[in-house]
Amino acid sequence: MKSLYSRIVVTMLVVILSSSLLGFFFANIYYQIKLKPFNDEKTAKIAEEVQQFYQSNASISLKEYLENVGELGYELYLTDGKDQSSYFGGAFRKKDLPNKTVQQVLAGETYHGIDTFDTGIFITGFFDNDVRNTIGVPVKADGEQLALFIRQDPEQQFGELRIFFAMILVFTSIISILFVLISGRYIVKPVVKLTNATKKIRRGNYDVALEVRRKDEIGQLADSFAKMASELEKSEAARQEFVANVSHELQSPLTSMQGFARLLGSGTLTEKEQKEYLTVLSEETTRLSSLTKQLLTLASLDQESELRKKEPVQLAEQWRQLIQMTEWSWREKELTINLELADINYSGDAELLYQVWSNLLNNAIKYTPESGDIQVRLYEETTNVFVEVWNSGAGISKEDMAKIFDRFYKASQSRTREEGSSGLGLSICKKIITLHHGEISVESNTEKGTTFIVRLPKN
Repeated sequence: MKSLYSRIVVTMLVVILSSSLLGFFFANIYYQIKLKPFNDEKTAKIAEEVQQFYQSNASISLKEYLENVGELGYELYLTDGKDQSSYFGGAFRKKDLPNKTVQQVLAGETYHGIDTFDTGIFITGFFDNDVRNTIGVPVKADGEQLALFIRQDPEQQFGELRIFFAMILVFTSIISILFVLISGRYIVKPVVKLTNATKKIRRGNYDVALEVRRKDEIGQLADSFAKMASELEKSEAARQEFVANVSHELQSPLTSMQGFARLLGSGTLTEKEQKEYLTVLSEETTRLSSLTKQLLTLASLDQESELRKKEPVQLAEQWRQLIQMTEWSWREKELTINLELADINYSGDAELLYQVWSNLLNNAIKYTPESGDIQVRLYEETTNVFVEVWNSGAGISKEDMAKIFDRFYKASQSRTREEGSSGLGLSICKKIITLHHGEISVESNTEKGTTFIVRLPKN
């Protein structure tokens, strides 16, 4: 399998080669359309000047004159159309000139061979050293009609310049390839770091330092990857803590149940002790059942990103039903419950919302001292519905309030056993409210009690 580096290098080289070929192709088209007619016209003027100069100075030797012109950087061919032919200046590589062309020039016509020279679209005819690629003009010398064909000698006029351009092309190609190799490595290096970091994360090592300071898309990718690694590390730590907490919470009632079961099976207990231990076993079974039910609820909620169902919910009716269902528990502690319930019809998951109210009310009953007060307010504003549950308990410290919605967190570790708390109720509440796109918060004071505030956005 090809590496990304080799793919980038090959791609860049293909781009350079393709662009060079296309550039050469369009340059040839430009030569055929623009430069070739211009070069033909320019050479024709030179040929006419050579012709006119000799005609006006017929006393000079034509051959000596043409030799001088040839030394100035031109290739010349002089013929009478029969047996006498002479070449001056640079030598033509191809000397096959049709007799018809010679006769036309001898008849007084000007031959525009540069413009009509067929080189094909991919060959620049400017450097094609062919006698047909010339300008032909008639010249009369010593009473005899001759045909003179002339073109610039690119070898003499542009020899050093061609070498110069060739060296530019060679050095440009070499430097381009070197830059492609270096820049390809520069582009791929952060990706290699990301690959190595991915391998570390796969092995469970989330401490990755990419040190990519680029501001482009790869830099943004590296930054996002580092943040993802940090979140994965936190998630893994939370998972391990969750597993440890679940194991601890399950082990506690199981150990207790195992101990009492051994005592009951020993046959040494009195009837009274047997009844007491059976009661404890029943309570521990109930606590274990409640814990597993809450764990299943959390696992189910964690898989949801949106509510599965929405239906009209009479929130006030839910609260009245809940107060009635829990009457035995708050009357046993002689608690006073005040209700301020506005008639609000909300759209949401009725079963989940009822579980939130149940958890909040049970917590309030649980942590309110005997003969204490609980107040429930249900009201609405322009865009939100609010539910406030206040109790006159001892209050929650600031340190505990920051973690009170964390899973398995218990604000009062000393009374978890007698209260039967698992530390999951408020986590479930927060998850349900989040699925409704709302918020849940807590305000607490050791003198004024504790208030849980739920905000639900209107539909």
